[in-house]
Amino acid sequence: MKLTRTSGDAGTRAIPKPGEKSVLLLVHLQNDFCRNGAVPVVEGDQVIPVANAWIRFFAGRGYGVVATRDWHPPNHCSFQEQGGPWPPHCVQGSLGSQLHPDLKIPPGTLIVSCATNPKKEADSGFDGTSLEDRLEDMEADTVYVIGFATDYCVKRTVLDACRLGFRVVVLQDGVRGLDVQPGDAQRAVQAMQAAGATVARSADLGIHV
Repeated sequence: MKLTRTSGDAGTRAIPKPGEKSVLLLVHLQNDFCRNGAVPVVEGDQVIPVANAWIRFFAGRGYGVVATRDWHPPNHCSFQEQGGPWPPHCVQGSLGSQLHPDLKIPPGTLIVSCATNPKKEADSGFDGTSLEDRLEDMEADTVYVIGFATDYCVKRTVLDACRLGFRVVVLQDGVRGLDVQPGDAQRAVQAMQAAGATVARSADLGIHV
């Protein structure tokens, strides 16, 4: 059962502790967003150990883990050749589209493919996917978010999760941004907080990387 969105400053509310109705949501932890990738985020590789610590915590308790991935057709509208802003990245079946090789995804983890329509940019993990239905199938009420990029797909996914009634915790040491314009990532964090998300660090919840 999802939650009724609450008002007030998310930063002053207690940080929710993970439980049976919590899901760890890994957003686009793919090669093309890491070092030597087509669209590398700042310090992207540093997120992988954080993600693995949270995966161990969730999987060890039988809590849900879901991963999203950009899964673009070769002619996707976001690519520069099609008039978009980005170089080709996360093209279906390419090395760049694969999850980071050091990421320890549990067997059977649900992977949700995003931005598969060549005519739609779709930054959010919920846009045109079954993610909302899958989270409801898992009876999730709280999602803990790690991934790339803070100022694009993470932000859009978090804003949609808040709008859909999920409680959201953004793990600040587990996200990194592109900062195309300096300060974009920090402004994205502020926007997520304004929408109702809680921002926390792993150590705040007893997870040590």
